[in-house]
Amino acid sequence: MAYIIKLDTFKDQRGSLTVLDYIIPFEIKRIFYIYDVDNSVRGGHRHKKTVQAAICIKGSCVISNNDGEKEEDFLLDNPEKCLILEPKDWHQMKNFTPEAILLVLASTKFDPDDYIFNPYPKAN
Repeated sequence: MAYIIKLDTFKDQRGSLTVLDYIIPFEIKRIFYIYDVDNSVRGGHRHKKTVQAAICIKGSCVISNNDGEKEEDFLLDNPEKCLILEPKDWHQMKNFTPEAILLVLASTKFDPDDYIFNPYPKAN
């Protein structure tokens, strides 16, 4: 199941510095960011192998997650929050604020064969 980790952040009168080294639980092979999102819902998939770390570095968004057993919404509204998504986590990203920037770190390089778009069946 997806889970939140708190990123180490150092703050003083000059501003804030958040460190990603040593806390991301995988070797980073791909980095991308999503921004200028209208009212669209992004994502709508899970992976066969890829683990991801999602950080809303500006603004906020919601990531809805379903691991086949549990459904949960995660509000990413602080650049110190990092959502870890396991391969089994079927997720959608939504409710982006106008200035939102969602940074995503991935454990694998892009591979279209790694994506599973069909959501889990609804529980009875």
